[in-house]
Amino acid sequence: MCRMEAEGFRGRVIWEDFMPVFCHRCGAGLPSTARFCSNCGTVVTVQPMASRPLVRPHFGRQIAGVCIGLAQAYGWDVALVRVLSVVGFFFSGGLVAVAYLACWIGIPEEPYNVPGVYPPNQA
Repeated sequence: MCRMEAEGFRGRVIWEDFMPVFCHRCGAGLPSTARFCSNCGTVVTVQPMASRPLVRPHFGRQIAGVCIGLAQAYGWDVALVRVLSVVGFFFSGGLVAVAYLACWIGIPEEPYNVPGVYPPNQA
């Protein structure tokens, strides 16, 4: 669970796990920890977000596809990941460069989707 605190000139504000949850029956806004709707009593179910597997795609890559692969797998903004990696290259003393190379080697490439060809060992 994510917990963020902010202090301003008017005091302390705490946000906990801000994710909008709505009732599927009446549309009322609910807190993220709600199991039942406070208006109509319907059971609230939260579907997890669909994510992509961690692969380096062929399209949209700039150098090796590490930044776009991480961004697509975790739902981040690609431009933000690229900017942070470039800033990290300059200010980390080479640590981000080593991590980038390790990801380049360790993250597999996205397979090509060729119509009419079955994956190996599946017929």
